[in-house]
Amino acid sequence: MRKKLALAALLLATAATVALWATTLAAQETPLSTTEIALADGGASESAEASGGPESVGFDGTNVWVTRQFSNSVTRIRASDGVRTGSYTVGKSPVALLCAGGSVWVANLNSNTVTKLNAETGATVGTYAVGEGPGGLGFDGTNVWVANRNDNSVTKLNAATGATLGTYAVGRRPTGIAVQGGAVWVSNNTDDTVTKLSAATGATLATVKVGKGPFAVATDGESVFVSNFFGKSVTKINGADGIVLGTFTVGDDPAGLAVSGGELWVVNSGGDTVQRLRAADGGVLSTYRTGKNPFGVTLGGASVWVANFGGDSVSTTTL
Repeated sequence: MRKKLALAALLLATAATVALWATTLAAQETPLSTTEIALADGGASESAEASGGPESVGFDGTNVWVTRQFSNSVTRIRASDGVRTGSYTVGKSPVALLCAGGSVWVANLNSNTVTKLNAETGATVGTYAVGEGPGGLGFDGTNVWVANRNDNSVTKLNAATGATLGTYAVGRRPTGIAVQGGAVWVSNNTDDTVTKLSAATGATLATVKVGKGPFAVATDGESVFVSNFFGKSVTKINGADGIVLGTFTVGDDPAGLAVSGGELWVVNSGGDTVQRLRAADGGVLSTYRTGKNPFGVTLGGASVWVANFGGDSVSTTTL
């Protein structure tokens, strides 16, 4: 009798394990639906070159902003209902965007400038010269940091005045920036490293080896996450000491990252999906379909928003 009870208990436990495994597998392999919002009047079917080529997306507390690289503009979308409320001209090839302190900062890759817009009106507040090929932005609460892809440097700007406060050498082709406490983390795309700088002085504090082709950087205040575009992975780093805590397998060509509430969102540009992971251990919680070749991601208005480079659209779903 005892053997039968033990066998029954074992079968129940096994069934529970299989059910959990099946649920986890389904979360990884069965993408959920999102709503796709076209940015061009011609619709999302236009080619990226003929339309916008959106690469970056940000949230200002009310609106979602999207860069459109091939139209030299940014589009504003009301987060509450997904309605486009404006389009504003910036510099040549805008590829990165940052919402901070009532302003929208845009990195213009082929103008070697950063444009500052008023988030409420869309009016241009100023245009500031930086390094060659600006393509990543970060904010430390007072200053804006710009990753210059073509001259292997970052520029520090005073957010209030736009004045240049310093330029600092990093690795080759810096693409992403995240600020964590008093440190600025920069992904070096062709070095397979990230550089940790002092936010106060710009001095290099550490260089950490990550996966292949690091692209974006995000932080939850303690850990730093790096998407490895050619490595199909995300690297998790202890922000205090630079020790690598783990490497999480994700989809093809991971690009944009967003982290909040113990969850990490990863855009898979080569797989047309965005994944929601546990930030603690990289466990996949869910996978969502997007438009073509997604790149940037942000969280805002109780939704996730993804910029689809190849579709000139934004994908969104309520969380």
